Amino acid sequence: MKDFIQNINPRYFWDVKVDELNTYTSKRLIIERVFTFGNLIEIKLVFAEYGKQTVIHELCNLNYLDSKTLAFISLILGIPKKKFKCYKCRPLSNQHWN
Repeated sequence: MKDFIQNINPRYFWDVKVDELNTYTSKRLIIERVFTFGNLIEIKLVFAEYGKQTVIHELCNLNYLDSKTLAFISLILGIPKKKFKCYKCRPLSNQHWN
């Protein structure tokens, strides 16, 4: 498990101590950050670590994903955007940088 975390860029976890990350209890955070900031190699590592069904479940239940990440995930996994919680529950106000 620690080998898995060591193969992921620690910059994705700027707000937590990477050494103290638990791959089981922090799987939602790890999956979200790798899909948002990671590359294809790291995404493959996430699938290898957690399995496709777990990754899909966690991604579909995230409260927020930016529109580019959501479109990418929807495309590569073949899941309609409407299945994602973050697509159904849009923020009330748009962020000024989008």
